[in-house]
Amino acid sequence: MKKSGPFWRTKTLGEMTTKEWESLCDGCGKCCLHKIREDDGSFTLTNVACRLLDVAKGRCGNYAKRKQLVRDCVVLSPQKMRKIDWLPSTCAYRLVAEGKDLPKWHPLKSGTPTTVITAGISVAGRVISEREAGPLRQHVVEWPGF
Repeated sequence: MKKSGPFWRTKTLGEMTTKEWESLCDGCGKCCLHKIREDDGSFTLTNVACRLLDVAKGRCGNYAKRKQLVRDCVVLSPQKMRKIDWLPSTCAYRLVAEGKDLPKWHPLKSGTPTTVITAGISVAGRVISEREAGPLRQHVVEWPGF
């Protein structure tokens, strides 16, 4: 018997089509922030964004070529999800992997990408580019939901 409901509730991450997978991204930009990996394996969050992130909009400025332009950019996949520990608790990929539903502000539920910003989830207008930042330790932040 086939499950009913939206694809993110009826499919695993590995079962999703490329279009479904890509639509899970809410566009918050948090995965594009620099994190400092500590000696104990934990990480510290900064408000410093990858140079490709449009800091006003919170979106990648060259999504199609991001891995070619930024060598250490992590392109998410179902296989990588098992190893990644730095995605925020609000991340749809993480939520689906944990068997949870998407929040009401997620574009797949709200029908518009702006709800990520109005809900205060997006990094838009709250971060600086790595090109302007200087030492990362000067930009440590604590954000709820990380």
